[in-house]
Amino acid sequence: MKHFTNDIVIGLEIHAELDTKTKLFCSCPTHGSEEPNARTCETCLGMPGSKPVLNKKAVEFALRLCLALNCEISPELIFSRKSYFYPDMSKNYQISQYEIPLGKQGILKLRDGKEIGITRVHMEEDPASLIHPAGLKESQYVLVDYNRSGNPLVEIVTEPDLASPDEARDFMKQLITVLNYLEIFDINDGIIKADANVSIKESDYARVEIKNITGFKEIERALMYEVSRQQDETSHHKKIEQETRAWDSEKGITFTLRKKETEEDYGYIIDTDLTVVEITGKLVKEIKKEMPELAQDKVRKFVEKHKIKKEDAEIIAAEKGLAEMFEKVAEEINPILAAKWLRRELVRVLNYNKKELHEVEIDEKHIIDLLKLVENKKITDNVASKILEKLIEKLFDVKEYIKKEKLEAVSDISELEKYCKEAIEENPKAIEDYKKGEAKALNFIVGSVMKKTRGKATPKEVNEIILRLVG
Repeated sequence: MKHFTNDIVIGLEIHAELDTKTKLFCSCPTHGSEEPNARTCETCLGMPGSKPVLNKKAVEFALRLCLALNCEISPELIFSRKSYFYPDMSKNYQISQYEIPLGKQGILKLRDGKEIGITRVHMEEDPASLIHPAGLKESQYVLVDYNRSGNPLVEIVTEPDLASPDEARDFMKQLITVLNYLEIFDINDGIIKADANVSIKESDYARVEIKNITGFKEIERALMYEVSRQQDETSHHKKIEQETRAWDSEKGITFTLRKKETEEDYGYIIDTDLTVVEITGKLVKEIKKEMPELAQDKVRKFVEKHKIKKEDAEIIAAEKGLAEMFEKVAEEINPILAAKWLRRELVRVLNYNKKELHEVEIDEKHIIDLLKLVENKKITDNVASKILEKLIEKLFDVKEYIKKEKLEAVSDISELEKYCKEAIEENPKAIEDYKKGEAKALNFIVGSVMKKTRGKATPKEVNEIILRLVG
């Protein structure tokens, strides 16, 4: 038995949908018509006489994940039947793995470097989608859509190593990054959900499971509520029962579904319709050869090769598209300058527009054109920021736009002095305040010059000229 040292102990069971074109055991498409029960066949509905056939691509995708999580790979792929009576599985069992998972004893690091143990990674088919018209607790009937039934899932089970809801949310972020880099999960349409096991020291670590939480924020919210609930119960000398609860995201509460069953209650048996698949050394070697650089590899490379700050490297590497763009831009632009603009300015503009990088047309060519002008002091940072904002909305030739709008940086000292003198003459009160000791008053004059030059001068240079002129 594991001896816990944390006041809060959390373990996650995450189900992620693999981005294959067809289901795990039949040729029905995983995506397409959304009309209920349109993407189904005899096999995914479990009709008598139908036989499952394993999707090879799903196995390859699952192996990629096992290798990325440093798991020990099983030499054989064996499927079992998880028996239960519920409308989301028309054949009354789910094809899953129980006795021998595809991968075990892996590791995933959190952002702060803490290692979270991976107990197992296994494959299984997704159940159907259940619709409760009046909500899970109140509905008098349930609607079933089998379109999703049979979609390929990987289940990632962690050790109970997470010590807070915040760590659980970070774990999910790191996992999504890995899935994205491996290109085995559709970040836009793919289903990812988590079951969480939560226990606290005050209850002697009585384990409560929360089912089917969807989304990073929801996982953190559900765990924060459940930890608080358990702490409140124990403070009033109430016993925490081992049970399964559900998360109501609208009300922000968990509620009892059933008393906790054990894995043995499902009566697992080996699925006789599926033959044992050998996971050969040759197959694993081929998968390893095709594996891309992962985020942690990118961070190491960015710091060592490009000499950028580790914090910048981690933020850039967290998104595959951004990391790839940085590598291309850093070939032609000073990497430190490139990191600053991609990590701060590009991310700022995307957030402001509520867009993801893959949703906009901007590419490395436009970023390189823009940053070359910044690097060569042809335009100011202020002008570059405004151009970047426009590029997110619509692409155009950066160099031509600069010429057309006359946005080249004002670097001629005599011209700058002229603007500075004008600003000083127009704002005698600010000069008077400055001479009385109000240093900030000078910022007003600088702002006036920047307005006159339409942001084409650098504040530092303007500041120096004004200081010289006012003595």
